[in-house]
Amino acid sequence: MSKSKQGGISKRLIDYRIFLPSLLIIIGICIPFAMNEKESLEVMNGVFDSIVDNFKWGYIWYTIVLVVAGLYLSFSKYGNVVLGDPMEKPRFTMFEYASILIAMGLGSTIMRTALVQWAAVANDPPFGVDPGSTQALMWGNTYGMFMWSFQVFAIFVMAAPAMAYVLHVRKRPFMRISEACRVIFGDKFTDGIGGKILDIIFLVSILSGAAVTLGLGTPIITYNVAELFNIEVNFILTLIVTLIWVFLFSISAYLGIERGIKKLSTANMYLAGAFALFVVLIGPGVFILDYFTDTIGFLASNYFDLALYTNSLDLNGSTHIESHLIFWFAYSATWAMLHSVFAAKISRGRTIKEMILTYLLAPTLISWIATGVLGGLGVQRYLTGEVDVLNIVSDDKMAAIPAILSSLPMPTIAMVVFIIIATIFLTTTLDSTTYTIASYTGTENMSKAEPSKTLRIIVAAVITVLALLLMRIGGLPPLEVLSGIMGIPIIAIQFLTIYAAKKMMDQDKAWLNNVREKDKPENTRKKA
Repeated sequence: MSKSKQGGISKRLIDYRIFLPSLLIIIGICIPFAMNEKESLEVMNGVFDSIVDNFKWGYIWYTIVLVVAGLYLSFSKYGNVVLGDPMEKPRFTMFEYASILIAMGLGSTIMRTALVQWAAVANDPPFGVDPGSTQALMWGNTYGMFMWSFQVFAIFVMAAPAMAYVLHVRKRPFMRISEACRVIFGDKFTDGIGGKILDIIFLVSILSGAAVTLGLGTPIITYNVAELFNIEVNFILTLIVTLIWVFLFSISAYLGIERGIKKLSTANMYLAGAFALFVVLIGPGVFILDYFTDTIGFLASNYFDLALYTNSLDLNGSTHIESHLIFWFAYSATWAMLHSVFAAKISRGRTIKEMILTYLLAPTLISWIATGVLGGLGVQRYLTGEVDVLNIVSDDKMAAIPAILSSLPMPTIAMVVFIIIATIFLTTTLDSTTYTIASYTGTENMSKAEPSKTLRIIVAAVITVLALLLMRIGGLPPLEVLSGIMGIPIIAIQFLTIYAAKKMMDQDKAWLNNVREKDKPENTRKKA
């Protein structure tokens, strides 16, 4: 292919048959909703409330089944299957690989939930606990850890084995859901309208999720910037912060995984670790360590209580955890295919076991530490009366973040570093999103090439314009609820991809033919 064709964007570089319908669907949904926000929210919340009332048991078992499926694939004969040539080294070191997955999996959201999620639970605790009590505070941080644990990361990763196998072992040119399901539905379905529908569902969910993430991530920065400079949070400030982010994640996505995403992800791991140490050393370090220890013990004792919590005996209402957990699972399902496609792309040379267990364990560990440190800081400030966190969260959850950070001995440094970390986290999430959408919609052979750089910039622009438009006219809340509802068809697709992965490996006898030499059965090893 000539340089001019590689550098430019043409019909040969983007599949308009799935990109344009997806974009039009998003616009067709969001604009009417945004113009009638109050009525739209009532309708969407009504639909979602109905899902919570009737199908919370289904979401709970769905996540448990995914964890079991992940453990099965990891520790069965399929676990040693290499995603690529068994003789080649993995594309990234384990630290780089885990850092990229952590940055993609957690993003800036962990900065928000770690600081204030405990307060929302403490105001409305489960199991009949009194609001604001010490028991409620314990449930608060425990839930903050639980929502970033094995079930959520199983949602993120369990479609990845099929996508990675298609790309790195079978060397199929397109890294798409339809391609992964070819082994189930056959060529006619995959190459026809059925395959296009699967791919459009994926893109609609990801484009809406990306716009919501950019919209919801911005206040994490704007509230702290406003506190630093004693200014009001308004659309101009939001626009400036958003454009800075767009500039950063566009550059990172343009540079690609090795020169952009990998470097930002690994650097942010060091910076986040230094910030946690900073908070412990200059803040209430002893309390944080004690409370973290208590929370881990409380989580271990009550993990299954939370994992199977439906609040069935409360016929008159629901608790924060009951409704939020189902939304969290549904919203995570919306992002599931994006995480899986991206994980598949960066997992060349890794085994099925390494990919699944890294995604289950590494982000969980980091998120628990972040929740322990930042949540511990917030709880201590509430208990001492320095910051009335529970009342602040009741009025404006985001306002509690600068209030807690400004209570530290060096508040300016704390907020500046917090802003930098949150910015990098959101940058790595969105550049990964941009990179993945460009890979998904591109027409180049993704088993051999990277997505067009121009296409990555176009995708970044589309996400930005959509997010700014919705923030300006107030359309993010309906889209946030819609993103949760969009997770429903994704759940069905996830289970299809798990079955597809097993079927492909069975067809190829991959546990014999595509494993490292040391993992082969003794009777099939090459004799020296």
